[in-house]
Amino acid sequence: MRPRPLLLVSAACALLLAGCTGTAMPEPSGSTQTPEPAPARVGPVQPAGDPERVASGLTSPWSVVPLPDSPGEALVSERDTGVVRHLATDGTLDVIGTVPDVEHRGEGGLLGLAIAERGGVRWLYAYTTTATDNRIVRMPLGDDLELGDPERLHTGLPSARNHNGGRIAFGPDGMLYATVGDAGVPERAQDPTSLSGKILRMTPEGGVPSDNPYPGSLVYSLGHRNPQGIAWDDAGQLWAAEFGQDTWDEVNRIEPGGNYGWPVVEGRADDPRFIDPSVQWNPDEASPSGLAYVDGTFFLASLKGERVWALYPMADGRLDAVAWFAGEYGRIRDVVPASDGSLWFVTNNTDGRGDPSPEDDRIMSVRLVELQEG
Repeated sequence: MRPRPLLLVSAACALLLAGCTGTAMPEPSGSTQTPEPAPARVGPVQPAGDPERVASGLTSPWSVVPLPDSPGEALVSERDTGVVRHLATDGTLDVIGTVPDVEHRGEGGLLGLAIAERGGVRWLYAYTTTATDNRIVRMPLGDDLELGDPERLHTGLPSARNHNGGRIAFGPDGMLYATVGDAGVPERAQDPTSLSGKILRMTPEGGVPSDNPYPGSLVYSLGHRNPQGIAWDDAGQLWAAEFGQDTWDEVNRIEPGGNYGWPVVEGRADDPRFIDPSVQWNPDEASPSGLAYVDGTFFLASLKGERVWALYPMADGRLDAVAWFAGEYGRIRDVVPASDGSLWFVTNNTDGRGDPSPEDDRIMSVRLVELQEG
């Protein structure tokens, strides 16, 4: 039986739900119809029913971004191949291009994607690993989804075989945010002059916004180890998911100029110099990557934890956490609000650390309904 989450229970007690599992994966629906509009809902939500397969046969997918004005369609990055695929409403996955200079090293490769239109041009933004660095580029995206030549917005971002960060997304303020890991040099996360272990904020052209907390700097927050998920709530507040080391993984409420403690502290420390996480887990329960916000609820993809966490904001600023689909689909890399009101989640069992099934990797869809208390 799947858990029926309680909204007002402590985050600590919610961790006991980590072992909850659901029913087995159903057969794919095979529907090729245009998705229905999102249903009207009020308040926090939870998954309902059995997830359905949207697509399969991906190789190390990392980021899924819906195509604006094309309901049910999306672009998908494959980390190890550098390929961008177009997901059609019938589940087909056509290659639209390969991002130049991508080099897969460890956890690096073609990572986050974002889409925005500027000056009449639709751009696909990408966070990539090359032989020498991590970088953020953008490419014109034509009406037929052909990719143009990349324009480099930022090169020289720290890179390593691990702790590359890599998530990019546009905030409600129109600025582009990017998560950058510590690239295996923890002390740089506390150095405001370094871009290691930071969340960055920039204009769509890569410039420094005049209202950034550090004048002339892209740095928006510091003290991060390996943040890989960002999302905004209804109030426009930024939140981020972060890999810990051996003790605590985190979801944090991100403040401009805020210091989140790494490597001085990990998890809650009650140290006035640092901002404590709103929820934390042992890495076996999480190892968080993508983060999404839908109708008052955050959803978090968990790799080592092999589950999707539903996170509910509480009056004290913390997040109540309930686990879904634990162990059913293997490693989960990303979560995406779909145009029909469902939640997509993306498996990551072909990344060298999972146990792939013949269909992996997959994009799954689960219906969301209003939270059932009790």
